Amino acid sequence: MSRPPLPPFTEATAIEKIRLAEDGWNSRNPTKVALAYTEDTRWRNRAEFLNGRAEVEAFLTRKWNRELDYRLIKELWAFTSNRIAVRYAYEHHDDSGHWFRAYGNENWEFGEDGLMQVRHCCINEQPIAEADRKFHWPLGRRPDDHPGLSHFGF
Repeated sequence: MSRPPLPPFTEATAIEKIRLAEDGWNSRNPTKVALAYTEDTRWRNRAEFLNGRAEVEAFLTRKWNRELDYRLIKELWAFTSNRIAVRYAYEHHDDSGHWFRAYGNENWEFGEDGLMQVRHCCINEQPIAEADRKFHWPLGRRPDDHPGLSHFGF
């Protein structure tokens, strides 16, 4: 199985890879999203360390069960032949209706097949008022004409 675009990345293929990842995460489908990672993928997400696709799928299931109406934007920061650095922001609310915006950075490393082998993630989250939300598209893929992170100054 391969997951194009494949390394070595160019700026254009790194941006394409990021948008495909964003689209997947905005689907909030843990099984589908987990397929973008190698069977033995290694993750650090905040203080949680995950090993393998099955742990990633379980993590994403927990995440999207508590982070409701999740909407994410990712943007290229830097890239090399098989690595991409991403910055991102997402908004969600909890089951009590309290809204949050999270900001973070990810470092990704890919195998020759285009599957992600390693993901290091740092996230900061802050409560926001519902009126301060910036991401208002219908749940699912962010529309192509919706502004990115730079537009919002994030």
